[in-house]
Amino acid sequence: MTLVIDAGGTYLRANIYNGDVLEKTLKDKSTEIGLAEWIENILFQNKGIKYINISFAGQVKDGVILSAPNIKIDKHDIKNYFEDKFGVKLSIQNDLNYAVLKEANYFKCEDICAVYIGTGLGLGVISSGTLIVGANGVATELGHIPYKEAPFVCGCGKNNCIELFASGMAIQKWKEYYKTDLSLTLEELKEMESKIYKEFKEAILHAIATTLTIFNPKILVLGGGVVQNNSWLVDVIKSEIKEYAMGISLDGLEIKQTKLKDF
Repeated sequence: MTLVIDAGGTYLRANIYNGDVLEKTLKDKSTEIGLAEWIENILFQNKGIKYINISFAGQVKDGVILSAPNIKIDKHDIKNYFEDKFGVKLSIQNDLNYAVLKEANYFKCEDICAVYIGTGLGLGVISSGTLIVGANGVATELGHIPYKEAPFVCGCGKNNCIELFASGMAIQKWKEYYKTDLSLTLEELKEMESKIYKEFKEAILHAIATTLTIFNPKILVLGGGVVQNNSWLVDVIKSEIKEYAMGISLDGLEIKQTKLKDF
């Protein structure tokens, strides 16, 4: 059996497969239990799991978790820990690296960027057919590029990450800061011409323009929970990105909403 895990900034989600057959689906809050403890509990309760594949919302390299701003980590050398203790085969990769590999396969494209707006802001890049990861696995950490100071701190410890303005987490933090009704949706904030929406939109366009200028993809794919729940954002980005990005980086560019489904 195979355990497939989506370790996101808000939830830990897992599917257990027996061959191609889905046996079980599990879900818990990312901040309420350590990732390794959660996996151990699953292994103890579900005998026969031989393979573990983890899509991880944080920085990893060679099976080691380097950092995770929004996830509770109790074992950093997670690959060796589970392979030695349980005799399973474990693979762990940054979630946006996994995503852009899937997007590249779907769109049949060797120059593609995937920007996902969810709890955080993530980027995966394939350039000339090569996945860009960097020396420490953090080459495309778009959410943590310096932007401007916020009155609260990012999970990475800084207070000037663009993720503090351009993410689902940011929308909630700014609603709390301005004492805005927490139940208001992003679309309602847009209709109100709220400062929260204006700051969000400006930061997203800045982040995407930076991505296009640095990596010059043929296809830019937009995904993540915020985009999934607000598909109109794709049209906003298409119509306004020319005011932010270098003109030549837009030549021949296709901007798409992801067709891939979360489990």
